[in-house]
Amino acid sequence: MSAFRFIHCADIHLDSPLRGLSAYAGAPVEEMRSATRRALGNLTRLAVEEQVDFVVIAGDLYDGDWPDFQTGLYFTSQMARLGRAGIRIYIVRGNHDAGSVITRSLPPQDHVRFLSSRRPESLAVDGLDAVVHGQSFATKAVTDDLAAHYPVPTPGSFNIGLLHTALTGRPPHGN
Repeated sequence: MSAFRFIHCADIHLDSPLRGLSAYAGAPVEEMRSATRRALGNLTRLAVEEQVDFVVIAGDLYDGDWPDFQTGLYFTSQMARLGRAGIRIYIVRGNHDAGSVITRSLPPQDHVRFLSSRRPESLAVDGLDAVVHGQSFATKAVTDDLAAHYPVPTPGSFNIGLLHTALTGRPPHGN
């Protein structure tokens, strides 16, 4: 098996409005609201500097649909930066970005792969002994055990099961 490097992340919630934050007097509201962009920018910078082979994102890129398309454009620009560095990206959609208008409206990039929401699938990472298995959320409220139907590991490869989930539900969040 050949050596490779990758970064895993989840729950970026890019440009989340953090509505409850303003209820706290003295809270650094604007600084916190820009934190998700800084986090994605830092992840992109780290991936390029460390020359990782790929990035896996386990859902919730967004916090739902946004009236400001700049959110999607920022994400696209960061993915393009990774692409210029030869870094591939594998993504499953989570409950917050399932069916997102932003996600559906973004221009496709060959090095960015969103795994299907219809069924689990396996994607071999080109040129590496790695396979990413996963399934995106089709809707916000998925209660089925998606992992139960994931494909069996590919023999001789490093297998990554990519799933957006929580071990237990946390009200008011869905399962």
